[in-house]
Amino acid sequence: MILRVLIALFFIQFADAQTQDTLISKKETKPPQETIISDTLIDGKSQVNKAVKPVEDSLAKNIFKDHKLAAELDEKWLNELYSSSLYDTIYKSVSELTYEDVYYPELPTDTLKKRLAELNAKTPFNIEYNPSLENVIKSYLKNRRQSLERLMTLSHYYFPMFEKELDNYNIPLEIKYLSIVESALKPRAKSRVGATGLWQFMFATGKQFGLDVSSYVDERSDPIMSTEAASKYLASLYKIFGDWDLALAAYNSGPGNVTKAIRRSGGYTNYWNIRPFLPRETAGYLPAFLATMYIFEYADAHGFQPQRPEITYIETDTVRVKHMITLDQVAELTGVPIEKLQFLNPSYKLDIIPFIKDEDYVLRLPREYIGVFVNNEEKIYAFAKTEFDKREKPLPQFFETKSRIRYRVRSGDYLGKIARKYGVRVSQIKRWNGLRSNNIRVGQRLTIYPRKPAFSKAKASTRKKATNAAVGKKTYKVKNGDSLWSIAQKLSGVTIQNLKDWNNISSTKLKPGMILVVSKK
Repeated sequence: MILRVLIALFFIQFADAQTQDTLISKKETKPPQETIISDTLIDGKSQVNKAVKPVEDSLAKNIFKDHKLAAELDEKWLNELYSSSLYDTIYKSVSELTYEDVYYPELPTDTLKKRLAELNAKTPFNIEYNPSLENVIKSYLKNRRQSLERLMTLSHYYFPMFEKELDNYNIPLEIKYLSIVESALKPRAKSRVGATGLWQFMFATGKQFGLDVSSYVDERSDPIMSTEAASKYLASLYKIFGDWDLALAAYNSGPGNVTKAIRRSGGYTNYWNIRPFLPRETAGYLPAFLATMYIFEYADAHGFQPQRPEITYIETDTVRVKHMITLDQVAELTGVPIEKLQFLNPSYKLDIIPFIKDEDYVLRLPREYIGVFVNNEEKIYAFAKTEFDKREKPLPQFFETKSRIRYRVRSGDYLGKIARKYGVRVSQIKRWNGLRSNNIRVGQRLTIYPRKPAFSKAKASTRKKATNAAVGKKTYKVKNGDSLWSIAQKLSGVTIQNLKDWNNISSTKLKPGMILVVSKK
């Protein structure tokens, strides 16, 4: 009897377990709910609204991983060129100089006075001692020693080319130190207001002195061309003011701000007398320049030991390109590391050297690779052409600087959407407009250099309507009192966002008589 009871209990538990497994299996295999039944507020009837999955912005999600070897290369001095931290540090130090007393016993005041007098005797700048300059110098020596040592390493590459161009225009060679204050020797440096390159040219000023900007090339980032332009600009400023201190102040803030400071000071023409009346950043500009000059000139006395660069300017040469080619292709065929090619050719924004009629675009290479390139030009260009022909996505169209536009941010805009509209990168929009984050606001004006034509909203809307009519899409004529919400409620499976996307509109305001596409098919 007991045995029968135990057997019966076993079969009951087994049956319960099977039932539970069946329920779980059914629960797991049940298709997901595809529709939501809701009551409409318009006609009292029930309707079916399809659940719409959100569309992910492909530019908002980073799915890429860093390359291990490239991450290791970040530790090399070469990548200091592309690191914005050093540039940001210098920019901040210039704009926020406080001139507070700094305790630095390694540099006695008497020693500093003697050295400044020596510098003053051999340069055209006014380098007389004053407590403010002493505090800036000591602050740099105490707080920025490591950054300055890295800059000294980079200067071994850049300063020889600077000195050559400065000498051609009879500019004091000490002006080379200005590039450190301006850009921390970063050719692609971009300020919050859009000034770009080693010498921080604004777009209009760069154009004035012969520096062009296109979809592929920004000559403000070319070390030689930008230095030549800076020499011309400084020469013109010196001709106006007759004083190098004032010429530097005008280079930073514009001649107008300097002449206003002269007026407000009562007619003084000495930089230190008009400094209180200059913009805050310009007020710290010359002290930062003079402090940098002193430290570089007396680097040995302060125990700086910069590394020697991997390559110097004299060890490089250029070759004029005859067909479009990328730095990646050059690296693959010649064996020159891509990081070194980017360092030597910073003006090519997309790492692509274009071939444009009547333009002389050059590739800078280490001297030992020039012969290899020239001796195999036909094969190299044939390889490049084959690679371009295989590209699924065409290269961006070449646009001159006149294609620059001012875009007004609309409701529903985000940087990824705007970037796709004009064929550019989010990072480029941020650089062009000095944006620190992806946040933008309605009504904000953005400067954009498009890589594909952008049509006006009216033309785009007209073109889209014609296309819709041609393929027989359903339309709806807006009536008084209609809204996107009320129209969407009348249509099965249509959302407000669908109506916005299908009709290329960003706001929710409608006008009676408007024709809206209300069906995707």
